[in-house]
Amino acid sequence: MLGYALSPVFMPLLRGGASAASPEPLPLPEAPDGTVESFGGQQPEWQPCDDGKQCADVYAPVDWDDPAGERLTLRLVKQPASGGSPLGTLFVNPGGPGASGAQYVADGVERAVSATVRERYDVVGWDPRGVGASSPVSCLDAAGLDDYLFGDDEAEELERGSDEWIEAAVAESAEFGEACAERTGELLAHVGTDSTVRDLDMLRAIVGDAKLNYLGFSYGTYIGARYADAFPERVGRLVLDGAMDPATSEFDVVREQTRGFETALRAYVADCLTREDCPLSGTVDEAMAQIGALLDGVDERPLRASDGRTLYTSTMLTAIITPLYSQDSWTALDQLFASVEKGEADTAFWLADFYYGREDGRYTDNSTEAFIAINCADYPNDLEPELMRHQAAELERAAPTIGRFQGYGDVGCADWPVTAVSERGPVTGAGADPILVVGTTGDPATPYRWAESLAEQLESGVLVTYRGEGHTAYGENACVDETVDAYLVDGTVPAADPQCAGS
Repeated sequence: MLGYALSPVFMPLLRGGASAASPEPLPLPEAPDGTVESFGGQQPEWQPCDDGKQCADVYAPVDWDDPAGERLTLRLVKQPASGGSPLGTLFVNPGGPGASGAQYVADGVERAVSATVRERYDVVGWDPRGVGASSPVSCLDAAGLDDYLFGDDEAEELERGSDEWIEAAVAESAEFGEACAERTGELLAHVGTDSTVRDLDMLRAIVGDAKLNYLGFSYGTYIGARYADAFPERVGRLVLDGAMDPATSEFDVVREQTRGFETALRAYVADCLTREDCPLSGTVDEAMAQIGALLDGVDERPLRASDGRTLYTSTMLTAIITPLYSQDSWTALDQLFASVEKGEADTAFWLADFYYGREDGRYTDNSTEAFIAINCADYPNDLEPELMRHQAAELERAAPTIGRFQGYGDVGCADWPVTAVSERGPVTGAGADPILVVGTTGDPATPYRWAESLAEQLESGVLVTYRGEGHTAYGENACVDETVDAYLVDGTVPAADPQCAGS
């Protein structure tokens, strides 16, 4: 793969082989008659699964503008309310795009929501269309995906950003897109967030709730914000944690994330330099220069891993970014930088494999393929080489250490086989009940300013600030947890931003 970034937001959460995410189909309800109302009237055939949980598949139309046309299926996993007599259903989405909500609840409902919330709500996670055990996007087999993500490429010898380099990158992405179209079919044109918002409203109707109760993380906040704008009268209690700004362009997202990860990297470096076993030395600026030199070294002389794969800067950046999602993972960067300094690539691939859901040469889910397909559906893209070069220079100025390797992401969707249909723009959710927007000041993936912006855009937006590090805050800080739980369970809206402090 050529060295361009796969942005925007991807949150590598829980992975594994639980039955909830198995592609094996489950019994389906009676097929809808082709009206929108009939899809909302389905009665799921819940099956026992995953240690006391319940799983089901339901139908949705491939094209919501043609509900009598082709259908797809969505996988749901429910943790019934532990206290009985639930207030309703709380839908949760862990982010992505491409992350499995079904797996999130199956494997980690205790980490998804507190015991207080689990007592009062049926908690439901679902795989959005194109993802996991729902009707999935499919593009390549494992060997093909390895080749796309990590493979040797003669174009690596070309100058990054040159006409020849861009031409080669577009051709590579176009070939990938054609494979997705061939294996996925009509669904590929209908995996954008707007369609998922319609699915979510259908699921609300299926469980019998008059209003939607929802907890979305990272990209899941974009789903929630778009829902509030499309169906404000149906908004119940919505929590949007690690907020995206719906008004941002693709380049805005890449620039802010690049700046955010550079800032998080500096925070890691400052912490590392206080420890005797830190592989870096000197001041923070000097240590950042050492990391930059490691990246330059990989760019000039890619390293070979023990399994034969070649470490290019695109994979090295993935390896750096992955531990920066959580301060608890920062020590993995110690291992990464020490090993690359020795000319070893295995730690870098271990981190990248975690990010991509790759284990023992196979991919445990389709999150990478879904991520690309959904982003290409959501972000209209025109190939303008001069603009991309200008933007690449801006990224380098914004983040001197990693920014120079983050440009030219536009080529990934430049020749996509279906046209993006979503329009970027602000949301208002006019008339909606209060919506909590949670932002973390040190969040590298969804910068705090996005939470501020989203809370301001939403007429009923209420900002909850966590002054700390890491991506998302609910489940990480007692003050945030108490604020969110009081809102979800009792409907208590904070009178002012609680300004929660990190430990």
